[in-house]
This record gives sequence, C-alpha cells and structure tokens, in this order.
Amino acid sequence: MDDAKRRSLRLPGDVRTESQCNDMVARVVDEFGGLDLLVLNAGYQKNREGLEKTPTDEIQRVFDTNLYAPLWTARAAIPHLQPGSSIIVTSSIQGFKPSPELFDYAMTKAALVSLTKTLAQELGNRGIRVNAVAPGPIWTPLIPATEWADHLPQFGQDTPLGRAGQPAELAPAYVFLASPEASYVSGAVVPVTGGKGL
Repeated sequence: MDDAKRRSLRLPGDVRTESQCNDMVARVVDEFGGLDLLVLNAGYQKNREGLEKTPTDEIQRVFDTNLYAPLWTARAAIPHLQPGSSIIVTSSIQGFKPSPELFDYAMTKAALVSLTKTLAQELGNRGIRVNAVAPGPIWTPLIPATEWADHLPQFGQDTPLGRAGQPAELAPAYVFLASPEASYVSGAVVPVTGGKGL
C-alpha cells in the first residue's frame, strides 16, 4: 500500500456544534479530494435515575452528540458522495430494547434506525448505500464512563454467548458494509449483539 493510501487526518473537536461537523467534512474533502465513506459513530450515554431526575442539559447533551451530530455531518457529506459511496450509522440494541436507565440514549439510537432507513430510500437512486450497525454489549470506553459500577461485573453476561463483545468483534460489520461485497445491502441494520435479538 503506498503512502497516499495510508494517510490519515485527525480532526479533534466537539461534534455537538453544527460548525464542527461541517468543518470536519470540508477538511476531509480538501485533504483527500473527496469522500466515499461516512461512518457516524459519535456517542454519549450516562446512567439515569429516571426522567424526573434527569436535567434538561444532560438530555440535550445526549441528543446533540448522538442525534444532531450525525444529522449535521451527513447533511454536510451527502453533496460530496458519489455512486458507490456508503454511509454507516452506529445505532444500538438500545434502539430496539431500551433500558430505563439509558432512556435518552435509547431514544437517539431508535431515531438513528429511522434515519438509516429513510436515507437509504432517499439516496438509493444516487447509488449511495446507507446501513446501520446495532452493537449489543461491547467493551468500549463508553461503558465504564456510563457510571453504572453495579452493572459492570455482569455486563454482557445476559447474551446467549454469555459475555460482552470486544471492539475487534464489532469492526468486521463496518468493514463488510463499507466493502464492494455489500453492494446490494442498503437500509439494513446489522446486529452485533452476542445473540441478543433486536
């Protein structure tokens, strides 16, 4: 693989602002001359003690990170996508089987399923595929940051495989959806859940 194919571009910033999302897309297009794959993966969740005890600013933070950021980023990217391009959205099993202590996170992940299916219909005639991955319990940095210490010892043990997954077990779903082998897959939600149903 030559150096041009190995280049990367780090774009640190807060995706909770529309300007950051627009800027990220513009900088990628400027640096690489185009865009053919968009993975919408930013996420934030926190353990909740119920709706009545959750302040509005915390709900807003979840919505801005998990819902508005993907909307803004996709909107900025779509004009640059050509036939054969792919958008992959990160949903969650929570979008189908919500936990009360993650009600706001679950709401956003359910909305991302709807976004995936509607964008697949909207962009299909332009040759752009849109799919989602719905992880189940996966050991990512998001899990310890959720502040649910009581849940961690049993995390993922309720799956048919009896354990939580690792990020390396999740990544191949994205690779498949981005690849030419998935050229006829659009509007799909791929569960990577250790056997838990959606």
